[in-house]
Amino acid sequence: MEHFFSSVSVAPTWLWLGFSVGIFILLAIDLSLFGKGKKISQKKALVESALWISVALIFNAWFAYAYGKQLGIEFLTGYLVEKSLSVDNLFIILLIFSSFKIPSQYQHRVLFYGVLGAVFFRAFFIIVGAQLIHMFHWILYVFGGVLVITAVKLLRDSDDHIDAQDNWSLRLMKKVIPATNKFNEHKFFLVENGVRKATPLFMALIVIEVTDIVFAVDSIPAVFAITRDAFVAFASNILAVLGLRALYFVLADWVSKLRYLKPGLAAVLGFIGIKMLLIDLFKIPSWVSLLVIFSILTTAAGSSWYVARIEDRKKQKTDPFEG
Repeated sequence: MEHFFSSVSVAPTWLWLGFSVGIFILLAIDLSLFGKGKKISQKKALVESALWISVALIFNAWFAYAYGKQLGIEFLTGYLVEKSLSVDNLFIILLIFSSFKIPSQYQHRVLFYGVLGAVFFRAFFIIVGAQLIHMFHWILYVFGGVLVITAVKLLRDSDDHIDAQDNWSLRLMKKVIPATNKFNEHKFFLVENGVRKATPLFMALIVIEVTDIVFAVDSIPAVFAITRDAFVAFASNILAVLGLRALYFVLADWVSKLRYLKPGLAAVLGFIGIKMLLIDLFKIPSWVSLLVIFSILTTAAGSSWYVARIEDRKKQKTDPFEG
């Protein structure tokens, strides 16, 4: 085990284990403080989201101090990309909750276990990806091609047509586990007519987990285009995913207004994909990648906010008594 970790990362085995234990402790604290089955206020969600971001940045600063500025920049870049992809994924989660009519006070429980599953699957995919890159250099070109194709797909496709109730994983699950449209408070199962059935909370959780695995097809190649160190890829990815639940309650009301986020992410993934395809011809410095990615995302977010503000002003002029 120690030989494996040393072959794919500069981080020693104790750091892998310590980081993993720390993550599960933080998740346990999160569940005990914010998982009481009550609706989470915007203020509380904002505070928790800020705490998760602070934890990530503090760890990033320590890691850069302990293992070098270069890896620190790669960590921050990977975190920024995964965080941005997570914001885009929030819109899908919003559609899933809407489709299953999940009450707001129960959404935290679904998101918590969704994040827990995401941590497990991301860890698995990153470790496998790191080993593949270590063994087969040509896999980098495959990852680069996947990112470029994904970038084009982001520009062409829309999420508006997604029907969570018609998800293939849900149809498969219903063949194995009986399901009901009734809720049993915050529980995933209930007994109906002597039969144990899955509630809409469990069905929503299944769709979210499967969707996250699909999203990993984008994020895992993206982070390995930024860094070749498995621990940097793992830690930056996991810390970005951990804040997803809190971020959902902060952005849920206006995430649909981020109209330029998807084109911005397409540009980011396209840039990263091209960078990976040119890896043996021209190596783009990490600080340049960080600057380019930050500029693209800032422009996309700023443009979305500005256009949304103009539209709100037009609505107020058209109907001054609205609201």
